[in-house]
Amino acid sequence: MSAAAHIHLLPTHVANKIAAGEVVDRPASIVKELLENALDAGATQVDVEIVSGGRKLVAVRDNGSGMDRDDALLSVERQATSKIRDVDDIERISTLGFRGEALAAIASVSRFRLVTRVAGDEAGTELLISGGKIRDVTDTGCPVGTSIEVRDIFFNVPARRKFLRTHQTELGHVRAMFILQALGNPAVGMSLKVDGRETYALAPVSGAADADGCPLLDDRLRDLFGSDYLHNLRSVNYHGKETAVRGFVSLPALSRSDRGEQFIFVNGRATSAPLLNYAIREGYQTLLPKDRHPSVFLFLAIAPDLVDVNVHPTKKEVRFRHPSEVRDTVIAGIREALGPGAAPVVTDRNEARPAGPMRATTEVSLAIEDLPPTRTFRYPRVTIEGAAPPTEEIPVFGAPPRPEADGESGPDEGAAPWTWCRVIGQVGSLYVLLETEDGYVTMDPHAAHERVLFERYLADLLRRKMQTQALLMPETIELQPKDAIRLRKNMDLFKEMGFGISEFGADTFVVDALPAHFADTSARSLLAEIALTLEQAGARGGTEEWRRESIARAACKSAVKARDKLTLEEIEQLVVDLAKAEMPYTCPHGRPTLIFTSFKELNRKFGRS
Repeated sequence: MSAAAHIHLLPTHVANKIAAGEVVDRPASIVKELLENALDAGATQVDVEIVSGGRKLVAVRDNGSGMDRDDALLSVERQATSKIRDVDDIERISTLGFRGEALAAIASVSRFRLVTRVAGDEAGTELLISGGKIRDVTDTGCPVGTSIEVRDIFFNVPARRKFLRTHQTELGHVRAMFILQALGNPAVGMSLKVDGRETYALAPVSGAADADGCPLLDDRLRDLFGSDYLHNLRSVNYHGKETAVRGFVSLPALSRSDRGEQFIFVNGRATSAPLLNYAIREGYQTLLPKDRHPSVFLFLAIAPDLVDVNVHPTKKEVRFRHPSEVRDTVIAGIREALGPGAAPVVTDRNEARPAGPMRATTEVSLAIEDLPPTRTFRYPRVTIEGAAPPTEEIPVFGAPPRPEADGESGPDEGAAPWTWCRVIGQVGSLYVLLETEDGYVTMDPHAAHERVLFERYLADLLRRKMQTQALLMPETIELQPKDAIRLRKNMDLFKEMGFGISEFGADTFVVDALPAHFADTSARSLLAEIALTLEQAGARGGTEEWRRESIARAACKSAVKARDKLTLEEIEQLVVDLAKAEMPYTCPHGRPTLIFTSFKELNRKFGRS
């Protein structure tokens, strides 16, 4: 038998199920494809309904152009589309969909109902499909537009159905997809109903695009994230040679340990590209540590023939014909937005929130107020039995005399890094210089504060004596869907750590108490950071490890920031607290808190012996 006899054409229903594996992997994928079809049809209102996380029902209804009977029947065939006609059209795609595979793939793995009508027709068309087979086609009364119901996803592919996650997890992915499409299309009214309860009801933003077609996103951001969120954003408005970039980027204070709040749209299409991730990182330069990521909402406008969207079956990535020009435009736009005189986000249509000057080339602008020329204070040092006192004094030009020991001792004394020190001043607008008995120390206040908070919180947690600070007014927090899922999984651990927290429906939580050490920290950012840490540490196992890493994250979020102003008394207290720490030399993440230079080394460098 020849080798050719082993090759045969797959039946249509098998080919459709294979295609469904590329296009449809969970209910959120169905929401994506149906929303894109509705938007391409010119809808101004799109309503989404979900039941049981999308397992039982995903319904999308729009008021777009609709279809007649012939188009409705063709729409569920593979490679049937109204968006391209010839191969050349692929080079200049301006619609969200174009492959003609989505409806056929979805209908092949579900119980599918399509109802549609075009303006001018007296009756619409109802199409019923089960597992890829058309069961019925009838006339029906319906409004102009299209309504699609997808029930019992993967009912005929049990192997795929077993890979679906819990209802809450799948719902989180659906909500994330809904938010993504809502951000990209603020001119379209959108709603989301979950298990019979309305979760989002987003009105269309009037005048939702400027003269260049860039969405005016601030109202939609306010509806999704709240007005306080906008205070930490800066407007981007930059035109390059071939690319225009608009949108918003966050100040460094609003950062995350993942890219969960980075939304990038190219010609209205939600997408990503390694090139764009690199450009965002370069745009922030030294404003953020390597393991921190800003929140960005960027819209790139570029000629369709200069971008290739036909890279991935789900259109998740794009390629650019001139990538360097796109990269440089994004970098320049971000740097301009974060520079002095950056335009603030309008939080009220009649009033703009004032924006202070911001340096785009350095992270630091810490100031120590009222710093006198000298200030000396002492620290106890544990006496080491059998150790002789030093007999040789290192000659130091201009060094002050060493103060006499107080002779005080007690059980609370620790092995401090120095016996006495003097706050000299500040360099680089951030680092604090301290003179000690043996040399000088450069201290990073942020890293030092992290260490102090970390050890205090860890000690309380291990002793089961968590100090809780009740909030004067309970805070209602709406998290991103992924963050909310992580929080629910670890709710008991959060309560054990000292958080007073309860669910308030959907992805909203009510916080009425925080651990006392972190009472001044934003509850929203603190919860999101710790929840992410718990999920990342889960694979390594061990509750104690989870706690340790979560506390480290919490300490980092609560510690004094690079732009906080500290008085001399606060610096002195920080130095005292750090000297009492068990490990004063590094922060919980391993970065140094102190760098010591001895007088002996200075003498050697200046040629003094």
